[in-house]
Amino acid sequence: MHRSSDRYDSLRAALDRRSFLGVAAGAGAAALLAGAASPAQASGFGRQRLLPKGRLGIQLYTLRDQVQELGFGPVFEELARHGYDEVEFAGYTQGTGDISIRQLKRLLRENGLRAIGSHVGYHADGGDPNAYTFATQLEKVLDDAAELGVPYIGTPNNPNRYGDTVDGWKRAAEEFNVYGAAARKRGLAFYQHNHSEEFSFALDAPDVRLYDLLMAETDPKLVKLELDIYWAFVAQHRFSKRPDGTPDPLDPLKYVLADPDRFPLFHVKDGEHDEALPEGYEQTDVGYGDLDYVEFISAVARGRRRRYHHWLVERDDAPDPNTNPAGSLSTARRSAEYLRSLRCRPGH
Repeated sequence: MHRSSDRYDSLRAALDRRSFLGVAAGAGAAALLAGAASPAQASGFGRQRLLPKGRLGIQLYTLRDQVQELGFGPVFEELARHGYDEVEFAGYTQGTGDISIRQLKRLLRENGLRAIGSHVGYHADGGDPNAYTFATQLEKVLDDAAELGVPYIGTPNNPNRYGDTVDGWKRAAEEFNVYGAAARKRGLAFYQHNHSEEFSFALDAPDVRLYDLLMAETDPKLVKLELDIYWAFVAQHRFSKRPDGTPDPLDPLKYVLADPDRFPLFHVKDGEHDEALPEGYEQTDVGYGDLDYVEFISAVARGRRRRYHHWLVERDDAPDPNTNPAGSLSTARRSAEYLRSLRCRPGH
């Protein structure tokens, strides 16, 4: 099950060797923070669409206010109208009351959408044995995913159930392997979605980055990863030094390019870079911030892997009128317009 310090050391060595300059056609990591194409400029690079047809999706958490107010059907209709192909669930009701998996499948089919994935809790914080989580109701979680027809079923939770120590994360990784094996038997794939804290360092081993430990201690055949690109760059801002101040540069793209098949899913969200903020960014609609998605997607979605990856729009604060006065459906529309307008740069 790949549980050895040798594997951890090999991963770190591979990431160190795989320089971003060598893989991404000479674009430095800073290019992902500055020089991003504006929405008006996005279509000017070439004829081929950057995002392969059928691979534009959205995490429905972005639209939680609209799902609760309007229901899944009208929201799915709106998403289809704006060119979305796929959705990722964050719960199967989202405040709408009783709705069955069969009804959701029908609504998806009627609007030409596919369910690509679903987020489910890792474990119950209060220890409730009846909670709908991987730890407490694994078979029910997999039954529902299989009925809905999603190829991926995962968790957005940090693997820190047993604490941010090396042994704590090894224990969580062992459980992830169990979930992954059970999912694989059902024709599904288990995955974990990151925030920024996963890239911090173990409390008892400050030279060990926890995300590296997760990758090393989980079986790549059983545990896939959904990289939230925005939170990975927040982590770059926060955790490019170890607790003692020793530099330990963090490049999110290097993780993907070192093992592209490990990352079938991506959360695409954007942010305006601001060094004065604790996170280093303030979230925006995709295409209206400082992350260079032309470069990032070009580096990942190339060659035989072009149709392997799925790109899912998300904005955590989309329903908040204080941060996003235009509303969550506007976020869905504007982000889709930007991403669908992107064309490949020469050489990609």
